[in-house]
Amino acid sequence: MEINRNEESMRKALTERLARWEKIAVGGGHKAIAKQHERNKLTARERIRYLLDEPEAFQEIGAFAGDGMYAADGGCPAGGTVAGIGKVSGRLCVILANDQTVKAGAWFPITGKKNLRMQEIAMENHLPVIYLVDSAGVFLPMQDEIFPDKEHFGRIFRNNARMSAMGITQISAVMGPCVAGGAYLPIMSDETLMVEGNGSIFLAGPYLVKAAIGEDVDVETLGGANTHNAISGIADYQFKTEEECLDRIKQIIGKLGRPATAGFDRIAAAPPQKAATDTYSIFPEGNARPYDVRELIACITDYSVLEEFKASYGKTIVCGYARIDGWAVGIVANQRLIVKTQKGEMQLGGVIYNDSADKAARFILNCNQKKIPLVFLQDVTGFMVGSRSEHAGIIKDGAKLVNAVANSVVPKITIITGNSYGAGNYAMCGKAYDPRFIYAWPTARIAVMGGDQAAKTLLQIQVAGLKAQGKTISAQEEQELLQEIRGRYEAQASPYYAAARLWVDEIIDPAETRNRISLSLEAANHQPFLAPLQTGVFQV
Repeated sequence: MEINRNEESMRKALTERLARWEKIAVGGGHKAIAKQHERNKLTARERIRYLLDEPEAFQEIGAFAGDGMYAADGGCPAGGTVAGIGKVSGRLCVILANDQTVKAGAWFPITGKKNLRMQEIAMENHLPVIYLVDSAGVFLPMQDEIFPDKEHFGRIFRNNARMSAMGITQISAVMGPCVAGGAYLPIMSDETLMVEGNGSIFLAGPYLVKAAIGEDVDVETLGGANTHNAISGIADYQFKTEEECLDRIKQIIGKLGRPATAGFDRIAAAPPQKAATDTYSIFPEGNARPYDVRELIACITDYSVLEEFKASYGKTIVCGYARIDGWAVGIVANQRLIVKTQKGEMQLGGVIYNDSADKAARFILNCNQKKIPLVFLQDVTGFMVGSRSEHAGIIKDGAKLVNAVANSVVPKITIITGNSYGAGNYAMCGKAYDPRFIYAWPTARIAVMGGDQAAKTLLQIQVAGLKAQGKTISAQEEQELLQEIRGRYEAQASPYYAAARLWVDEIIDPAETRNRISLSLEAANHQPFLAPLQTGVFQV
């Protein structure tokens, strides 16, 4: 019965995820899509599907970016940009497509953050980039949050220049407006393609030109495809239809030279002995009960095999070598079982103790020595607290693990399956520790601490503040305040709250975990070389 409840809970969470995604997938709505088609333009998702060798294999990133944000401005589904990784003419590429149905493709703050994240993925993994441009530029009411800072809009053009210097191919297809500062993006790419009648590039549009210098000029004359191909020489190709333009991109990508690789080991893949959907029944309803993380690992590894490292030591973290779709990996996973040590002591599941931190740090260094990528499975409530742990040096051992994670040079791929609380998030390679890719299951919870603990702590602080002011609070009022705090905190711990802000790259179906990891490793293998491991100073 418990297995059935687990599966029922997971399928309910997946139903919610699908419902949210289907709403996001229509961008600015069906009317906006119809208007796009009336202008002989494909939508962002249609353009990407046309480009891809296998559309169903496309791994979208940032689909939930902006979810629930900017409500006063009509929202910004998927951050106004559809993006991800897929194969074009046999080559793995990063693809970014402005969604013109969302505020004319305007750039919100989250749009800039998402584009920068995709460029980061391209730079870290040395993947070609395809930009499908169709944007009215910065969303002016929020210009102060997108324009001037280091991680804002202008950083994109800096990255264009850096990627070019790194030898990373960038192709831009201008299929709609490309205005003001945004005009630099296609021109800083290796090659620029334009679609006649819809594509345009200019620093200032006709209205601004009229206001600035009194000149009357139409869009096509000012910056249309013919102007930039025949007169300015800014663009390299022009096409009558979007399909012709996308076909040329395929031809360009198909002729790219084959890059050097990092040389991560891969052999012929073998399926797990457990079904991918077995994760639904294994993972506990409400993240509340213990389970054996080895059972989850068996759903994603070849032959369901894990060669465990220090199996009898530091049992609240499981470490071991395995293969995922043929790729050699090192797995670091929080163990949620309540386990007994060799000294007969009981250790709480999901908590990092001194010995488990020590073991995981050593294993991470071993994987770096052997050039084996790391996969982190996060379900952690934090480090063990209390006088006994403090006296044993939990901070020292935790710092050792954080040091190993921070300085690791092999690719790190993080899957947040359940809880991701406090410093446990850091130690298990959360967003701040530069995972190449970071995904969350719908069951993920990301916060400083659990909702109950946080609510009770915040309640104590608020009640103490009221008493300091000479005010009293009844037991009923205290309970109502506790519920209000808990609800607010739980909403912020939601995976959708995290994904909206790009703390994770995507919320995925647990059954997709193996495929996501495999493609992430394929992308990471495009990096031509690894820097040497340097760990600096830490206490032993």
